[in-house]
Amino acid sequence: MAENVTIARPYADAAFGLARGAGALASWSEILDRLAIITADADIQACISKPDLSADQLTGLLLDVAGELTDEQRNFIRVLVDNERLRVLPEIRNLFVVLKNEHEGVLDARIASAFPLDDVTLASLRADLETRFKARIDTTVTIDPELIGGVRISIGDEVIDASVRGKLASMAAALKNQESSNAT
Repeated sequence: MAENVTIARPYADAAFGLARGAGALASWSEILDRLAIITADADIQACISKPDLSADQLTGLLLDVAGELTDEQRNFIRVLVDNERLRVLPEIRNLFVVLKNEHEGVLDARIASAFPLDDVTLASLRADLETRFKARIDTTVTIDPELIGGVRISIGDEVIDASVRGKLASMAAALKNQESSNAT
């Protein structure tokens, strides 16, 4: 939701600034991952929605569940609770990851494959992508049987469709174009 991203952006920027300043990007990334999972839990959602639970009680609950935190991370949670921004934690986490990846020169690749990829194939694909994009590539692989075979890779705004379904769609479009030019 665009509104959630707009609300989350200043918090992600602040978390990134604190993390970069402390040289703790990995630690902050880990805690934001953890907090996004924690706040997605149905029981925690119920606590967040309880009007009779004070901000201090909710903060205490999250601090107890979150595990070991730095003082800055504890304060960050307090600010999120005080400003009623826990619902946008997934967006904060996602924006933080984008900032972290940009800072570290890393690109995210979303790979959809018709079948599971073994480690050797995935490593080879990652190496090819790193050569092509001249950056370190983090991959997320999902299985999409509708692709029939092959893979579909999304990196930023670029899509590489090497799936059987994509090739069939390209062939169909080419044949349709050829038919329409022959008809004239």
